[in-house]
Amino acid sequence: MKMSKDSTVRLSQLPTGKEAIIQSHLESEFQLTLMEMGCVPGEPISVQMIAPMGDPMAILIAGYFLSIRKKDAEKILVTIK
Repeated sequence: MKMSKDSTVRLSQLPTGKEAIIQSHLESEFQLTLMEMGCVPGEPISVQMIAPMGDPMAILIAGYFLSIRKKDAEKILVTIK
């Protein structure tokens, strides 16, 4: 998948170190919890680390690190900066 500036992708597909802006959430049981933790539309976000087996992933959002499962990151749509 080619990723360029202004591409919209799932957070789980964002490469480590790449910055993006949260656009929206797909419906999930975890959606409200993610929003309470700062994963709100318009917020800058970047993937900082991915565990050796690919799950979980550490993201930088609102000035702190948040560890989320890849299946939850699948539900967050972001636009690459």
